Amino acid sequence: MAKNTSRSGAQPSQRQLRVGELIRRSLSDVLMKGDVHDPDLNRISITVTEVRVSPDLRIATTFVLPLGGDGKEEMLEALRRNKGELRHLVSKKMTIKHAPELKFVIDDTYDRMDETRRLLNLENVRRDIEKPDDPEA
Repeated sequence: MAKNTSRSGAQPSQRQLRVGELIRRSLSDVLMKGDVHDPDLNRISITVTEVRVSPDLRIATTFVLPLGGDGKEEMLEALRRNKGELRHLVSKKMTIKHAPELKFVIDDTYDRMDETRRLLNLENVRRDIEKPDDPEA
């Protein structure tokens, strides 16, 4: 999973982490139940992998991925089109004063992991990795 940091590079506070996880669970629940009044969005199985909340708790960057990985752009368009309703539904499930603005981003963590595995399996990389350390060489 991607490192959870704010723009300044500082680690998120416990409150940011707690609110982010609460939003992630609430949004996952809303999407799973199909509570949004958009048939296009309800047809897509969406995984909410992580939510990073800004230090002032006003913006929640939500990392999402369609089940199976296909239709990423269509999924983002449907989420962005319904972000007001999603924000309202999520805020009803939570007990915080202000519902944060939801921003949706494709989670590319799994793609990066696949690329790393591919690179590690290249013959010249495997040879370098498997080469014994010989201090006298």
